[in-house]
Amino acid sequence: MKMSTKELIICGLFASITSILAQISIPLPFTTVPLTMQVFAVALCGLILGPKLGFISQVIYILIGAIGMPVFAQMSGGISSIIGRTGGFILSFPIVALVVGYFSKKYSSLPMIVVGMILGLITSYTIGTLQFTLIMKVSFIEGLTLCVIPFVLVDLMKIGLATIIGVSVSKRVGMGMKTC
Repeated sequence: MKMSTKELIICGLFASITSILAQISIPLPFTTVPLTMQVFAVALCGLILGPKLGFISQVIYILIGAIGMPVFAQMSGGISSIIGRTGGFILSFPIVALVVGYFSKKYSSLPMIVVGMILGLITSYTIGTLQFTLIMKVSFIEGLTLCVIPFVLVDLMKIGLATIIGVSVSKRVGMGMKTC
């Protein structure tokens, strides 16, 4: 797969944006998963860049973190973050960006873009909760109770905000989103 210099730079830029927004992290007393702005960053990335570049930017983000750079939530990094209890959420990011990017590229209607955002969020919840349940040796329902239910409302607000900002930016830069 051949990529232009511009595409490589844009992917690196969005990996950096995800890294920065991951540091907006609030540990919550009732769960082991912190509240971060990563969902917002990944959704925005997929919507603006489209499926291919969105996916690649999030792979770059994960690889940078895997080598030990503190780009994940709470300035963490390294393989232990990826294979740890919340690593499934990190591993889901390229797929989330791909799903969101696919919907934003294929459909120009706002409702379909929102469907893509929600499917991306469900993808993240599923992969993240599966890894959490395997590592923590708890049931899937218990995993959902700890990792998903406390965050649903806030995550819906984040993807709503990402949709508003992403649609506006996409119209201006003409990268990922299909325009009418």
